[in-house]
Amino acid sequence: MDQHAESSAHDNQEADTKKWRQLNAEQRRILGVLVEKAKTTPESYPLSLNAIATASNQKSNRSPQMNLDAEDVEVELDNLREFGAVVEVQAGGRVAKYKHLAYEWLGVDKYELAVMAELLLRGEQTVGELRGRAARMEPIADLNTLKPILRSLVEKGLVIELTPAGRGQVVTHALYSDRRIDELRQQYAGNAASPPARSGAATIGEAPTPSTPAIDKDDFRALQSEVAELRDLVERLRSDLDKLLS
Repeated sequence: MDQHAESSAHDNQEADTKKWRQLNAEQRRILGVLVEKAKTTPESYPLSLNAIATASNQKSNRSPQMNLDAEDVEVELDNLREFGAVVEVQAGGRVAKYKHLAYEWLGVDKYELAVMAELLLRGEQTVGELRGRAARMEPIADLNTLKPILRSLVEKGLVIELTPAGRGQVVTHALYSDRRIDELRQQYAGNAASPPARSGAATIGEAPTPSTPAIDKDDFRALQSEVAELRDLVERLRSDLDKLLS
């Protein structure tokens, strides 16, 4: 077999191995929701049609906001089933419920799937934001823990680096359409410059003056995200308590 034939055979083999494909916005949201709920509320998983619609329209942990109804969700679930990303299961023969097949479909481990779920639910974000958000699904202690996970996802073609590595780096998933990926690359193309020095920071050769330590922007956003998630959890617990007392 000549070199060209070997290369073609290798490309064909990779194409056969790859199961995932680009998804529309509704499909990405639904798949992200199924992964999220499987990890964060396993006692309520698999999910019914109405539960998926409700979770897709959540105000917290979602960007952009959506207003999907059960019919919208059912149509896209059928597409995701056809793609091999979702499967329908039965609960006592009464209500159809659904679960994801994302581990096999994407070819990822549990940490990689947590990262992908956050990207599917919120789109592009800084690495610092992503670390804080994905940690609610799997224990990702710090950025040094996240970096090899992201590196693996980039190598698999599932994650795209929109800005260069370093503080404030922005990444996203590769399940967008080619057109949307091109738009995002152009949008972030001018963000390669180093961030400006924070107020009060000492310059080279200048002695630092005592001051209140500045909070890193990525850490602040991650904290905001975690507070929002805690509020969402409190609301769910309050709702469950009201149901028990009623």
